[in-house]
Amino acid sequence: MATRNYAGLAVEVNEEGFLTNAAQWSKDVALAIAKEEGLALTPKHLEVIDYLRARSQNGETLTLRSVGNSGIVDTKAFYELFPGAPLKRAARIAGIPKPASCV
Repeated sequence: MATRNYAGLAVEVNEEGFLTNAAQWSKDVALAIAKEEGLALTPKHLEVIDYLRARSQNGETLTLRSVGNSGIVDTKAFYELFPGAPLKRAARIAGIPKPASCV
């Protein structure tokens, strides 16, 4: 396990950069991770992140389809917000474990 400095805090992460302690997540940490990912978070990004965090805390399985059917964004918009690997990138920024559906 490694430690990274986000928003002035030492945060524990795994080998892929996902937080290992969800209690260390904050909006400031999310902004710092997003900057590292090359993203500037908009209110729509934060809405998706809040959705992912809520679903993860409920123990729900997260998939591209579930986000696309969330009513927040469709799949195309999700890819536009988080280019490349949207679910993986969004989960990392949201401070939740990497979804099983991500490679």
